[in-house]
Amino acid sequence: MLPTETGFDPAVLELTGRSAALTWLLVPLGAVVAVAAYRVPKPLVRAQARLANALLGPTSAARLSARVDRLTATRAAAVDASAAELRRIERDLHDGAQVRLVAVRMNIGMAEDMIDADPTTAKALMAEAKQSAGTALTELRDLVRGIHPPLLADRGLPGAVRALALSSAVPVDLDLGLERRLSAPVESAAYFALAESLANAIRHSGATAIRITVLDGVDALVMTVHDNGHGGADPARGTGLRGIQRRLSAFDGTLRITSLPGGPTTLAMELPCAS
Repeated sequence: MLPTETGFDPAVLELTGRSAALTWLLVPLGAVVAVAAYRVPKPLVRAQARLANALLGPTSAARLSARVDRLTATRAAAVDASAAELRRIERDLHDGAQVRLVAVRMNIGMAEDMIDADPTTAKALMAEAKQSAGTALTELRDLVRGIHPPLLADRGLPGAVRALALSSAVPVDLDLGLERRLSAPVESAAYFALAESLANAIRHSGATAIRITVLDGVDALVMTVHDNGHGGADPARGTGLRGIQRRLSAFDGTLRITSLPGGPTTLAMELPCAS
């Protein structure tokens, strides 16, 4: 395939053709070349990958723009979640405690009107008002716990998580590596994320054992909820996992789900908590 005037005179063939000694001298050189051919390409490929990433990867401005877009989306999700939470509180107050307190006022008013003419009926109305007031107080306490559990404010995240584990219908193993108090919003987000993860594992996974790990990573709180259930957890099939994602994303946190069919399931959460 070469032009007729092209010469081809390889030096190696000349060396090996001149003497047997030179031929055997080139054998160890061939071994060195073989080792180099195995060893050298890997660092060269890694160097090429780093160079390609430096030349073709996103610039700092592009990364900043992507982060701004992500924070904008998570802020919108947080606003929507906050509005939904406010509507839930309003609905619970309107349909629960408010109705019972109105009934208490009516019973007390009727008892006042009848206390002289019919003391027995007045006492019954007062007893009914007392019972309604107690029920309304219980509902208000449950509502407050749903907003910010008193135990979380008193004992911090480790104490609140221990209380969750004690009230669980499935045995829960705890590994709590958090010694300091975090800001109230971060503690609340972490608590409700763990509470929702535990509730999902109990209701849907069929697990017989659950492990909760909370580790202080200084800049981020690292939390995992692992269960030995049947797996198959998918955020697209329910609102619980999406709710956890929205709650964490409000703080630029992340949720990673590992849940193959047949189990087990692991929810790995990171929540920025730098002081």
